[in-house]
Amino acid sequence: MLTQRSRYALRALMVMAKAGDSAPVSMNFIAAEANVPRKFLELILTDLRQAGLVVSFRGKMGGFRLARPPHLISFGDIIRTIEGPLALVPCVSRTAYRPCNDCEDEATCAIRRAMMVVRDDTARILDGTSLADAMAEDREAA
Repeated sequence: MLTQRSRYALRALMVMAKAGDSAPVSMNFIAAEANVPRKFLELILTDLRQAGLVVSFRGKMGGFRLARPPHLISFGDIIRTIEGPLALVPCVSRTAYRPCNDCEDEATCAIRRAMMVVRDDTARILDGTSLADAMAEDREAA
């Protein structure tokens, strides 16, 4: 299940994507538009900045802006930054692999095989959905 932190991150980045390449977007504006508590948003934006998804600008006219165009930032990028690996079990993670404690034989484990399919399908969908795609869907729904 997607955590509230990831949903907040997705909404905050959508606000920045809608703002385009104009002046940086203030944290207060992002918090209000994305309906995210400001203190929580600060932590999320720090993680996103460290991951290279947003850039920050200091000063009176400072704020945040996407580090690259919306079509080059996928939901997969965002969720991995906030949550870590997409795998539901550690034995199928590409970046944080570790054997399951209760698995007798990984090679024949039916759960592992099923979770590999889930991981691959989830990654394909999330990596194939960009902020620009989500904005287009938002416009179509309106």
